[in-house]
Amino acid sequence: MYLVWYIYAFQCDDGHIVCNFCFAKVSNKCPGPGCDLPIGNKRCFAMERVLESAFVPCQNTEFGCTKSFSYEKVSSHEKECNYSQCSCPNLECNYTGSYNIIYGHFMRRHLYNSTIVSSKWGYSTVDVLINIKEKVSVLWESRQKLLFVVQCFKERHGVYVTVRRIAPPASEFKKFSYRLSYSIDGHNVTYESPEVKRLLEVNSQIPDDSFMFVPNCLLHGEMLELKLGIKKLKQK
Repeated sequence: MYLVWYIYAFQCDDGHIVCNFCFAKVSNKCPGPGCDLPIGNKRCFAMERVLESAFVPCQNTEFGCTKSFSYEKVSSHEKECNYSQCSCPNLECNYTGSYNIIYGHFMRRHLYNSTIVSSKWGYSTVDVLINIKEKVSVLWESRQKLLFVVQCFKERHGVYVTVRRIAPPASEFKKFSYRLSYSIDGHNVTYESPEVKRLLEVNSQIPDDSFMFVPNCLLHGEMLELKLGIKKLKQK
């Protein structure tokens, strides 16, 4: 399913036209050559009909996507396109490539610094050792060619830990949930996420949700020894 983007075209008194996506950037002043008339009060209905009927290719055409959509739907498709460019989850690597090939790149270049996860998607756990300073540990699954990233974010009161998957947010991709646990000196911290979130690039933004928090009083040194289980969710 694709979201509908309503297209508006505005024109100034001299007839220059700007669409609603660009209108937000021009501060109500016409961007036409040598023109600074107000714009935004008049709509150009003829141009709106042209834009609504125009079909444009996905911006990922050069990477293999062959789909075209009406102007109002292409932006929604591009957010979910299988050919969206993913960044390698190894923070020292600048490689980017389509979702279909990022797994192969990682396995060729960075396999030595990663952990395998089981293809038995029933919360069978793996041990994950992650250096808090290095922030990222990558896990891979060979049968379906999946990459998961365990990230930790050190803050004043402790460490946030989350699990994400390198993939576009397309609805047809299989969904997973995860369970994280951390134990030390008889204390246990456990978190179960309803769904593994997907992302195209590992980033340093602290998650608003779907994370486990380990307070400073339970940290010993720079290493976290975690147990991770990943489970495939049933498709609705």
